[in-house]
Amino acid sequence: MSNTAPLTELSFTVSGRVARPCAEVYEAIADPDQLSRYFTTGGARGRLEGGTEVSWEFADHPGAFPVSVVEAAPPRRIVIEWDGDATTSAEGRTRTVFELEPLDDDARTLVTITESSWQPTADGARAAFGNCEGWSSMLSALKAWVEHGINLREGFYR
Repeated sequence: MSNTAPLTELSFTVSGRVARPCAEVYEAIADPDQLSRYFTTGGARGRLEGGTEVSWEFADHPGAFPVSVVEAAPPRRIVIEWDGDATTSAEGRTRTVFELEPLDDDARTLVTITESSWQPTADGARAAFGNCEGWSSMLSALKAWVEHGINLREGFYR
């Protein structure tokens, strides 16, 4: 069966399992000190709490990125928005949703990250694929950090 509806927006979802309880994994995402240790190679400022704006910096993309926290519902969900290229939003922003689901009586957590919305163009695809790579890398780094205290990104971009 084929879908003949026109493509109006690009989005993606990546997910992975972390062998720690939801609350611990959530904290590793929401806490700027932890986020700075394994993801934001230039540092994170501000806790991910609903209605706030924080900033993230990355060695491979110099300069601070303002991040708006739309929703924070510990320990299960965080929604952020930030500026993007070739987006479908009038504000030029993408939306990223982190969903955490307890597995095995909360011994493990399924982390799902969905980001949208880019234009269905070559520029939109380039931006979406780049962010998909970034969130996939973040999931691997999150797992290594929370489970083993290892920073996979150290020295990776510089």
